[in-house]
Amino acid sequence: MGKGQSAGIDPGQCAQPPGRDEWLWNRPVAATQATLVFAHGAGAPMDSEFMTQMAEMLAARGVSVLRFEFDYMAARRLDGKKRPPNPQAKLLETWRGVYAQVRQQVAGPLAIGGKSMGGRMASLLADELGAAALVCLGYPFYAVGKPDKPRIAHLAELHTPTLIVQGERDALGDRQTVAGYQLSTAITLHWLASGDHDLKPLKRSGFSHEQHMQAAADALAGFLVR
Repeated sequence: MGKGQSAGIDPGQCAQPPGRDEWLWNRPVAATQATLVFAHGAGAPMDSEFMTQMAEMLAARGVSVLRFEFDYMAARRLDGKKRPPNPQAKLLETWRGVYAQVRQQVAGPLAIGGKSMGGRMASLLADELGAAALVCLGYPFYAVGKPDKPRIAHLAELHTPTLIVQGERDALGDRQTVAGYQLSTAITLHWLASGDHDLKPLKRSGFSHEQHMQAAADALAGFLVR
């Protein structure tokens, strides 16, 4: 891919960008113990530093990870123009299509999930698709500044075993606010001390971002490899 095609991806978020229709696989060196289809958030591509680091960490823990891009992000990769996410119906259509293709290629349990928006879209389809599990990092329980308008109705009825790894001070779902929600018993919340939406803690917490990323990978792998 030429430099012009990767222009517009935020600095530090792009490493050898794949083509529009390509996926990124991270597979364990040893046998695969679980497989996860992992979707990006609203503002960063599938090969952002966060997505890449998490995929590599999970692969090191026995989980095969498939990353893909929604259409708006794939188009941005081609012409460098930033776009808002596709309408929800289109995002869900993409999720269904990717899941169906991966399901044909992978034997055994297949989990789905993602970062922020990618995880939220996965949560809307987990029961429908019959996914083995759902994992979300930095779940957007509400839009920034709108905790009074939570987007959680479907989470009360969710049946798919679910793990949400969340920073305690996430601007899209902090610990105090989320504690007041009625969520399905299928959902397990794993809180990271002083973490923000990208799981970065405050320095005074005594934790580093690397430690929180490792802790998140441990939690996800432990949940998926059962």
